[in-house]
Amino acid sequence: MNYADGYLLAVPTARKEDYRRVAQTAATIFKDHGALTVVECWGDDVPEGKVTSFPMAVKRKDDETVVFSWITWPSKAVRDAGMKKAMEDPRMMKDMSAMPFDGQRMIFGGFQVLVNA
Repeated sequence: MNYADGYLLAVPTARKEDYRRVAQTAATIFKDHGALTVVECWGDDVPEGKVTSFPMAVKRKDDETVVFSWITWPSKAVRDAGMKKAMEDPRMMKDMSAMPFDGQRMIFGGFQVLVNA
């Protein structure tokens, strides 16, 4: 079954287009190194929670929007190799130097796909 990397982050709302450009470049790079799909979602209906929530998880500031993203891979082995190659790709190095968000507040992890309906 496929493997997925998931991401949650906060991006300054005024930098939406900057983020879209970086995300588009990264998507191309990940796909060039084996990813099946790359999905980037700009928060539209992301409520504040009382105990926990997406905004709380990324310490979203008033001028930021929550972004929820994922990458699917054919397998964990393809992901491990592809992610390593993507992080070493000169295009990624160039783009990552201009990240329009605070990477320290990004949440990420790898997941085995349990249901894909």
